[in-house]
Amino acid sequence: MRPNEQALFSGKQLQHLRDAVYEFCWLLNRGYARHSVIQLVGDHHQLTERQRLVITRAACSNFNRDLRNKTCLRIEQIQGRQLLIDGFNQIISVETAMAGGLLIRCCDGCIRDIAGIHGTYRLVNETRQAIELIGNVLQAFSPASVLWLFDKPVSNSGRLAAMVRDVAKAHDWNWQAELTENPDQVIRHSDKVAITSDSAILDGGVQWLNLGAHLVKNHFHESWLIDFSGALPEQE
Repeated sequence: MRPNEQALFSGKQLQHLRDAVYEFCWLLNRGYARHSVIQLVGDHHQLTERQRLVITRAACSNFNRDLRNKTCLRIEQIQGRQLLIDGFNQIISVETAMAGGLLIRCCDGCIRDIAGIHGTYRLVNETRQAIELIGNVLQAFSPASVLWLFDKPVSNSGRLAAMVRDVAKAHDWNWQAELTENPDQVIRHSDKVAITSDSAILDGGVQWLNLGAHLVKNHFHESWLIDFSGALPEQE
């Protein structure tokens, strides 16, 4: 957690954020572009860059929320299915939860963090534990196979993929881990079940699993979580 981060997301500041997410969604429902909305709402509430990142990740339109809900599978439905994991997307959120960092339950029900890799990533103490937790949860529902994808241009992606393979070998799990230039593009065009919270992927209509929500409910009861899931305006 960054210095003074707690103050940005509690008390009166938290109420400002809830109001901002509601307004953000209201404007998205009326066709306003996201980049215009974040400027308008962020300036109106005098939000910091970190706070703007939170409301941007939390907000969506009613249309997109409904679309994502329609294609979301229950975890029991992954039995016998081939899974495709958005590697950095999932591991960083679990690392964040384990380290006590901020998580957001967004308007679409997804759990997202506000970490940004920006081309760089470093393995931390929680990394292997995060991979093993994800693996134990998924393998309990007997998927046919699991393919992890990592962004090749991001630093340490090769080391992370090697760690995933090592964990899989130790547990005799049918996993593969690959590096690719654009995992989002691969996932959007795959018929495998996507495990991601990336809104751009979800809006492509893929079948997906909301693994983050399952983990928070069953493994991270004490996590630092701000819930914006009820912030969407009523459909008019």
